[in-house]
Amino acid sequence: WSSGCAPSAGGSTSFGGVFDVAGLRARLNELEADSAAPDLWEDRERAERILREKGNVERQLGVFAAAVSQLEDAGVLLELAQEEDDAATRAEVSDRLDVIESELDAAELRLLLGGEHDRGDAILSINAGAGGTDACDWAEMLLRMYLRWAEAHGMKVEELDHQDGEEAGLRGTTLLISGEWAYGYLKTEEGVHRLVRISPFDAQHRRHTAFASVSVLPELDDDIEVEIDEKDLRVDTYRAGGKGGQHVNKTDSAVRLTHLPSGIVVQCQNERSQHKNRSSAMKVLRARLWERARLEHEAKLASLAGEKKEIGFGSQIRSYTLHPSQRVKDHRTDLEIGNAQAVLDGDLDRFMRAALLQRAAKTGGTA
Repeated sequence: WSSGCAPSAGGSTSFGGVFDVAGLRARLNELEADSAAPDLWEDRERAERILREKGNVERQLGVFAAAVSQLEDAGVLLELAQEEDDAATRAEVSDRLDVIESELDAAELRLLLGGEHDRGDAILSINAGAGGTDACDWAEMLLRMYLRWAEAHGMKVEELDHQDGEEAGLRGTTLLISGEWAYGYLKTEEGVHRLVRISPFDAQHRRHTAFASVSVLPELDDDIEVEIDEKDLRVDTYRAGGKGGQHVNKTDSAVRLTHLPSGIVVQCQNERSQHKNRSSAMKVLRARLWERARLEHEAKLASLAGEKKEIGFGSQIRSYTLHPSQRVKDHRTDLEIGNAQAVLDGDLDRFMRAALLQRAAKTGGTA
């Protein structure tokens, strides 16, 4: 039993500082007053934001209250076990503490996600890099990995664009991943992912290295202004590609948007309706222009501060080695996991947690 988690006589715990219970309760009182206002729904978007935040604060307080209750119950059991020298009861206390620790770890992660868009949906793109057919196959493996991760977390995935590789795999894909904290977690995945394995496409069974890049953007709320002048857009329509049969559209429903001032190009072909594809492409374009402005602002601040700060995406963040040994190593945090197959099956939470903790340590606050 760690004294750092032991309940105090006042019914609180030392981890209460992590939750800032007093601050959360004060904020909940403010939100309850706002949500009870008679004119709440005159501004629907504001009302929804208030109710979302209220629900989030209530959940945080609920986690704290449950942890306190569980710790108090475990304390009573531990006293009984010590009085009666009962090994079975001590084992039960240990199991309960493991559960509490797991729940607090999850709560800690959520508290780290304090960025402006962390709680919202994410637009995730995967693009094959160097490595030819192996890179296209690797991009498809990454797609499967993120689909598995999203499924395990109860998130919805919509494929906005899909470009098949020439021989196998895919050249690129863009996903809209919808679920609470989707962007907050997935933003830690941005960068270049490297695969080392015996290539299934090499008749001589040699070891090959392949690269694929992952970019992650927040899906922006409609109230976030991103100016896009229609005169700055070139709109091209074409027939959506596919593997044949029912997947090939007979009309020019796919849409490609080129933002002329920035050179940013986005495309969408998942819907049979050209109008819906254009709407989805505009959503991705808004997110990319917002991210571009954010990075330019960070570069300017770094320049003023006299620092050399890497702001682009393109640095290798993780290596997945399948031969001669099996391991996955994150080069930012040095976290290494031996079960590579589990990672490729979507077990990414440990990498995300380590990256978020590292970011929070550098910034002295949220990740």
